[in-house]
Amino acid sequence: MADFRQYAPATERNRQPILEVLQQVLPPSSTVLEIASGTGEHITFFAPRLGHLQWLPTERQALLRESIQAWGEALPAANLLLPALDLDVSDRPWPVETDALPEPITAIININMIHISAWEMCGHLMAGAERILPAGGVLYLYGPFKREGQHTAPSNETFDQMLRDQNPDWGVRDLEEVEAIAQTHGLQLEKMLPMPANNFSVVFRRG
Repeated sequence: MADFRQYAPATERNRQPILEVLQQVLPPSSTVLEIASGTGEHITFFAPRLGHLQWLPTERQALLRESIQAWGEALPAANLLLPALDLDVSDRPWPVETDALPEPITAIININMIHISAWEMCGHLMAGAERILPAGGVLYLYGPFKREGQHTAPSNETFDQMLRDQNPDWGVRDLEEVEAIAQTHGLQLEKMLPMPANNFSVVFRRG
């Protein structure tokens, strides 16, 4: 039988530190919407360890949706809602705005996306969070960020150049610019936590 699971090596290194932050910032009951779930390794790790929440993966690439499904079948959890939704943040409305869910969405997580997508996708993500999240809802971002236009480590500068060489629309984003867009969509920066490998956990809350 074919195994459609894909692997992202960084996931094994960062999933536990991310989990520890999510345990602090996610609401006590909710559907957690993951935007751009990638291989599915993160959400299948989080779901059984945060069993009081419902977890809904999304991914616009069909091959990755197959990977998410395969990971979900290999590591089943009753609170993992499959199949993953085909969701592109630039679409409006998002599928979750029209589909019935067991619990309302009060948290959105997005790991390692905005630096490997066009800058306008950040704005689309924030606009979707504004539409979906209730007052007090959480938007969690993880990834590398610049601070006040400067890289926080030489390795991030190298990584940024590699991304831009691969696609000129990609690149490590400036946190202050991300925060400015978030504010226009009713999202306030609540905390920013340094993470391993010069990444950050960034938590926004819906006003």
